[in-house]
Amino acid sequence: MTTQVRPTSGVSRTAVIIAQARATEDARPDRLFTDPYAQSFVDAVGWIQVAEAGRLNQGHFVLRTRFFDDYFRAAAQAGCRQAVLVAAGLDTRAFRLDWPDGFRLFEIDLPGLMAFKEAVLGVREARPACDRTAVRADLRDDWPAALLTAGFDPQQPTAWLVEGLMMYLEPADNDLLLDRIGSLSAPGSRLAIEHINQAYTELPQMRAVHERLRKVGAEWRSTVEDPRTWLAQHGWAATVVPQTELAARHGRPVPELTDPERVGAARMWLAEAVRTDAAESAAAGGG
Repeated sequence: MTTQVRPTSGVSRTAVIIAQARATEDARPDRLFTDPYAQSFVDAVGWIQVAEAGRLNQGHFVLRTRFFDDYFRAAAQAGCRQAVLVAAGLDTRAFRLDWPDGFRLFEIDLPGLMAFKEAVLGVREARPACDRTAVRADLRDDWPAALLTAGFDPQQPTAWLVEGLMMYLEPADNDLLLDRIGSLSAPGSRLAIEHINQAYTELPQMRAVHERLRKVGAEWRSTVEDPRTWLAQHGWAATVVPQTELAARHGRPVPELTDPERVGAARMWLAEAVRTDAAESAAAGGG
């Protein structure tokens, strides 16, 4: 397949690298999830060679995908009938997960990347398993307005996902992102995120990654040392799940660059959270 829109630069390039990890996992007989569309994205662009750290992190990408899959399943079981993927990239959960009847899923990302994604899915004649809406918006602009215009209902509990994005944003931009998400979150809403701490950025294995990211204009710009406290400041009660726990849960080795025995204090945070009563009360009162 050919298309004039090819996500081979900037943060969009990382979406293809993650699709490569999902495609590799999908080919395993003992796969932790299925993704019949990941290979199509890779085929459309061509395989991107990654630094050694990228290969060492493939296990993290796989465990991360399954963690967020299970997060959405739990959110739907708890009554959420609406989800938003912030910077959705080449995510295919709308197509590959089993959603309850009437579930609505919104994907927000840059127009160019969304055009590429729609073209590839169109060739595959992919059909979503829920009511899926693609919202073409830049997170630096007024994306909440675009989301509302697309039919998002802020009065309904929502399951939000911010995967593989926060490290690319400035700290103030991440705070603004969480504030905007909070302002749109009804009681019962949930949030899942991925972030990193400073020690992770300083790992020797990451030097080549930083150089490659700089070349494509996708430098890491922020870290967080205590995601629970940070999320609490924005109205979310969070739980951080370490990769060691996920690896044990799914019978996989601990990914090398997330193993405390190998990397010490370095962390790639995976967190899920629920809206706190205090935040819900403030939102209801307009405060």
